[in-house]
Amino acid sequence: MYWGGESYDWHHSAFACSGRWLPSCPLLVETTTDLPQDTDADTAVIGVLDDEKIHHDVDGALNGLVAAGEAKAKFRHLAVTHAGGKRWILVGLGARSALDGERVRMAAASALGRARELGARRLCWEVPHKVGDEIAAAIVEGTLLTAYRYDRFKGKGPDGDEENGRTDVDALVISAHDDLSAVAAEAQIVATAVNTTRDLQNAPPNEMAPRHLADAARALGELDGVSVEVEGRDGLRRLGMGSFGAVAQGSDEEPALITLKYEGPDATGPVLGLVGKAVTFDTGGISIKPANKMSDMKFDMSGGATVLGAIEAIARLALPVRLVAVVGATENMPSGHAMRPGDIVRAANGLTIEIINTDAEGRLVLADCLTHAVNEGAERLVDIATLTGAILTALGHVHAGLFGDDDAWVEQVAAAGTQTGEVTWRLPMHGDYAKQMDSDVADLKNADESRTAGSITAAQFLHRFTGDVPWAHLDIAGMAWGTNKPYAAKGGTGFGVRLFVELARSLTHNS
Repeated sequence: MYWGGESYDWHHSAFACSGRWLPSCPLLVETTTDLPQDTDADTAVIGVLDDEKIHHDVDGALNGLVAAGEAKAKFRHLAVTHAGGKRWILVGLGARSALDGERVRMAAASALGRARELGARRLCWEVPHKVGDEIAAAIVEGTLLTAYRYDRFKGKGPDGDEENGRTDVDALVISAHDDLSAVAAEAQIVATAVNTTRDLQNAPPNEMAPRHLADAARALGELDGVSVEVEGRDGLRRLGMGSFGAVAQGSDEEPALITLKYEGPDATGPVLGLVGKAVTFDTGGISIKPANKMSDMKFDMSGGATVLGAIEAIARLALPVRLVAVVGATENMPSGHAMRPGDIVRAANGLTIEIINTDAEGRLVLADCLTHAVNEGAERLVDIATLTGAILTALGHVHAGLFGDDDAWVEQVAAAGTQTGEVTWRLPMHGDYAKQMDSDVADLKNADESRTAGSITAAQFLHRFTGDVPWAHLDIAGMAWGTNKPYAAKGGTGFGVRLFVELARSLTHNS
């Protein structure tokens, strides 16, 4: 990252190769057409909507709580009561007209937090009346994403979490008038893929080197329709990837060019190309970063992790799409072998690049990976990367930056983000920004030292490697970790997995 400008077993992920990547939250999800009071759940959650009564009251207790002002429709307001031998959590959902999946995911996060405090084990959520399937899916996603914990390296006493007063909900029961088993199952597949992506992100860099990410990718080859190929340093040389190779040369760790292909049943439509940056640790190279917060640079592989998570979800859902995915995994380290400011390297598409700043390394990796995706048959491209600190300055932790060269394709990507709550904001790609990346001694340079429009100029750099394929670029430096989302309060967020799944679904709808 360049800070200056840059039946399926629901409880096991494909990343669980040789027991290495185990899911962080083995929470059962069940569905029922019984009313919450008729289930065996010890705790039930009811959403409170503006000016609406609770339809299935119990001894008048629930509507009584609303009438007393203790339970409110105010968004994420919580109230608790007991009735019919159960504990009831009432959570505010606001106005029905404003109800959408993202609000429900956040409300589910609040409800689960309170249920944990109260020691709940089996939690039943009643789906609000007269809503679409996406609301039920959001309840599942919000609960499972909130239930995630990364505690692999936490010490545990003989009584485990109980010793520290921590308890976990064991099961989520979705109650609705209609059978929502298929909806819940699909939502659990997606949420599980997001959580295993977060496991990859949160792993310490000594246990998430490029070879480890390659192992996680190889495990995906066990899924129907998925093939995986991994190339190392020799492969980069053979493919003429002097740009990617320049970043990798500073580290003793072998880089990994990971290529995955997926063809779903009866697949039609254009081949979707997903490209992810996976710098498993980014020191900045010789243009070294400040020490403060450098430990966060283990998250610089988040784009690549997201691509792997999306492939897992898409394959498990058996979506009828064709996909080629490319992940460029390497460390960016300073050493006697590292690239230097002033070096000139040649990318796989033949363009020469002057290295101005070795901390603008992600675009060097992506340049060759984008070319590779096009050569492997991608007909629509999206790349995802923690690329620039400038995007954090511009958009904070609310939107990912979105760029592209084809209006219809960019709009399709943006719509997928809106649908899943992973929202984007499009920035301009005016030709004058491209001129900032011109070099006096090479075809282009990897950074503009004026430090203006840093995210846009980085996107303009990438654009030189996409050929004639419609392309979109997601800069997720503000969204990959530390967003304080209620359902992803700490560490990696898995941002982009749900967006990519929805994007793949949209291709099946449009084909």
